[in-house]
Amino acid sequence: MTLFRGAADDKPLEAWLEEDVWPVEAELDAEDVRIGAELGIAEMIRSGTTAFADMYFEMPAVVRAVREAGLRARLGRGCLSVGTDEAAARQDFEESLAFAREYDGAADGRITTMFAPHSLTTVDEQFLREYLPQAREAGIPVHFHANETKGEVEPIIEKRDTRPLAYADELGLLENAHIAHGVHVDETEMKLLAARETPVAHCPASNMKLASGMAPVAELRAAGVPVALGTDGAGSNNDLDMFDEMRDAAMVGKLAAEDASAVPAGAVVEMATAGGATALGIDSGRIAPGANADLAVLDLDAVHLTPRHDLVSHLAYAARGSDVRHTVCDGQVLMRDRELTTIDEAAVRERANERARALFD
Repeated sequence: MTLFRGAADDKPLEAWLEEDVWPVEAELDAEDVRIGAELGIAEMIRSGTTAFADMYFEMPAVVRAVREAGLRARLGRGCLSVGTDEAAARQDFEESLAFAREYDGAADGRITTMFAPHSLTTVDEQFLREYLPQAREAGIPVHFHANETKGEVEPIIEKRDTRPLAYADELGLLENAHIAHGVHVDETEMKLLAARETPVAHCPASNMKLASGMAPVAELRAAGVPVALGTDGAGSNNDLDMFDEMRDAAMVGKLAAEDASAVPAGAVVEMATAGGATALGIDSGRIAPGANADLAVLDLDAVHLTPRHDLVSHLAYAARGSDVRHTVCDGQVLMRDRELTTIDEAAVRERANERARALFD
């Protein structure tokens, strides 16, 4: 959704999706998705991100962009049933499973896949009960959005007399899965997530911008829930800088808890590195024998990183994506001395601007 950056701001989630995102998405083709993916990948490499998860459509186009750029990714063809007819919904689900089977292990293993039902409110129960067992039989992990807004949580409680993640667990969605957001979770849901070892991708900037609420990160971590950091995409963020996300997570976590010691620097750095790797099911986010050679090298000779009392503090509270000097993924240098080595950045920007004008002007 990188082509949506700045096109639709200052709206709540439901209005943003229904009024701005979905109508334009209906006009997108595979080339548009590829252009957006290339733009997002270039931004991620520039700010030191070496691996990401993404659910969308026309996902073979994203595979091509990831393969050529050299990043690591867990990808899923998103699927939903609400707002469409049964035949179209079935096509979505069949394509999601087929994509996951075909592309798992692509790009010399840098690409892994997932079954990606969009959310508990955009996918009807019948489709989850029919297609989830097929994903489980094939050993395909699951990813979905959950408890992002009160408007998602309340209808499930009213209809089913149970919390959304209890419903998800009854369907078998929480094992070998990771969820995005987890904003409006209660204590019972935290215990479920911990018991199932289900990582939550916390997206503080997007959740603040859409006024969705804020995930109880301190409580989630205290309950034993694995927590990672995400951006949710440039359409709702509006950037993909994980250093911004670390700072946001720490600051708002303290504010929400009214406790300056809550969500400390070390916690958000771990969430952005090893925590993200856990959510993606990869051995990255650490420097150790046998781990993936996925690295970001920062230039510490900046005035905003001086003096160097505590480098972990600097990573969480002061560093910026523009401080990254080199980015390495799977041992390949993707950016050297701030120059991208696998992507023609000027050409990517030109194509993105041209297509965005055609879509939005």
